[in-house]
Amino acid sequence: MRGIVDLLSHHLYASPRVYVRELMQNAVDAITARRAGDPSAPGEIRIRPPESTGDGTLRLEDSGIGLTEAQVHELLATIGRSSKRDELGFARHEFLGQFGIGLLSCFLVADEIRVSTRAAGSPTVEWTGYADGRYELRVAAAGRERAEQGTTVTLVPRRGDEHWLRRDAVIEIASLYGSMLPIPVRVDDKLITTGLAPWETDVAEPAEARRARLSAYAQEMFGFTPFDVIDLALPTAGLRGVAFVLPMPANPAARVAHRVYLKQMLLSEDIERLLPDWAFFVRCVIDTGELRPTASREALYEDALLDQVRESLGDCLRGWLTRLGRSDPRRLQDFLRVHHLGVKALAVHDNEMLRLVDQWWPFETNMGPLTLAEFRERYGLVRYTPSVDEFRQLAGVAAAQGIAVVNAGYVYDAQLMGRLPDLDPAVDTEVLTASDLATRLEPLDPDAELAVRPFRTVAQRTLDQLGVEVLVRAFEPASLPALHLLDGDTALAIDLRQGQEQADDLWSSILGTFTPGRDVRPQLVFNHRNLLVRQAIAASDEELTKLAVEGLYVQALLLGHQPLRPADTAALNQSFLGLLARAMGGPR
Repeated sequence: MRGIVDLLSHHLYASPRVYVRELMQNAVDAITARRAGDPSAPGEIRIRPPESTGDGTLRLEDSGIGLTEAQVHELLATIGRSSKRDELGFARHEFLGQFGIGLLSCFLVADEIRVSTRAAGSPTVEWTGYADGRYELRVAAAGRERAEQGTTVTLVPRRGDEHWLRRDAVIEIASLYGSMLPIPVRVDDKLITTGLAPWETDVAEPAEARRARLSAYAQEMFGFTPFDVIDLALPTAGLRGVAFVLPMPANPAARVAHRVYLKQMLLSEDIERLLPDWAFFVRCVIDTGELRPTASREALYEDALLDQVRESLGDCLRGWLTRLGRSDPRRLQDFLRVHHLGVKALAVHDNEMLRLVDQWWPFETNMGPLTLAEFRERYGLVRYTPSVDEFRQLAGVAAAQGIAVVNAGYVYDAQLMGRLPDLDPAVDTEVLTASDLATRLEPLDPDAELAVRPFRTVAQRTLDQLGVEVLVRAFEPASLPALHLLDGDTALAIDLRQGQEQADDLWSSILGTFTPGRDVRPQLVFNHRNLLVRQAIAASDEELTKLAVEGLYVQALLLGHQPLRPADTAALNQSFLGLLARAMGGPR
């Protein structure tokens, strides 16, 4: 037993406070066992801290089934003999824990544990265990017998740990773990148990009053007033509880912890992975009778049943969202404004949630905020850009050409666009890239093309050093002089080429396998309908044309929200200073 004491004291439990929980669990199990044969048997647990006992010890008394001398030997000296435990009746489904391990956990705060117990028809047995692994067992001497069936556990505190046994500490810990127990628990005369679980429904209680009570409970437990309260019920797992929807955005990467009870005894306030990863917008309080706790009884055991429960709880949340969409669309939109990220994460894999996003979540488009259903109704084909930068480049020009585009550059959006045909095979989607838009801009007629050839030659020579291809097209809006087009594939190719130039021979050869063989460049499209561009085309001064080209190039970068490289900044400075000198009539 000495090794077991060391294991429990230093390696199994996270905090000494669990000793109160273990003592209450043992007492509840003992009363449950007695009532299995005698439903009318009394059931009460009373804890007397040192302030009441007067001798510095803590004493817990229960009216349970009690133990015989043989049972004490088996349960307190041979931890882990599950077959014998089953024979004695202490591994049954309705029990909370295992008597021996739970009792020995008291060595976290005590140097000595005394047990006085009496089973029906048996004498009182006294067991005394010490933190060094010794124990003594004897039949109680005359005058020390128990008058009633049941068990009394007395703890002699370890020096320095007396504070764990004081009345205020015991009340706080017992209230934390045992407030929902079905058997009354008292610390001295203070009743710890509070009756019904918060989510239990009293038929006489109005729905609004229940909602207010649960909201107050969420405020007390989690520190927020919930956006909504979702009832949870999984009979196959013996699970009941509630999920509180957060009223503020939640970080999907942050750990999500829930409050879990096991047969009405608090298991932990910090249980993770109870829900699917996408359900980071709720906090749960549940009670379960079937999920398995770990050895420390401070977490849930990962098994097939927990996987099934996790999936079923996800279905409950999904059903709430679907019902909200049918019964209260305005409230659903309020919810999506706060938690759209979690819903979109679910919609990537779930058609019901995808349908909900399609109908209710407004996407950014170059025609204003629209849901995908509204967008399809107005424009048919769903064109979208897979990045925010591309949307910023193309949105204005595409709108001027009558091309509607959805910004799918935010997290999950491009995946959702690709899944729209899953809702309806008739839905068509198309990625709009910078090169696609360039092909939709109006080419010049032959005479105009011939007239701009000298300008395009000068412009191309000027921008060759910046790695840009020059085009001249006619497009709306006429107020826009130039459009910088850079799609994702081109940007990747440029990055690979730059990495290849900076790497050593080995990495250069590896990167070379991913680099396209042809020369890929971003495009600068000059707008022939713009007055300033036509003036630059007509200019006879080549130096002035170069300055104008550099200035328009950098302006197009800024309008497209593109970062400026050192070479781009140099071109901006050269253009600005050169044009300023020209305007002031100074030397060229």
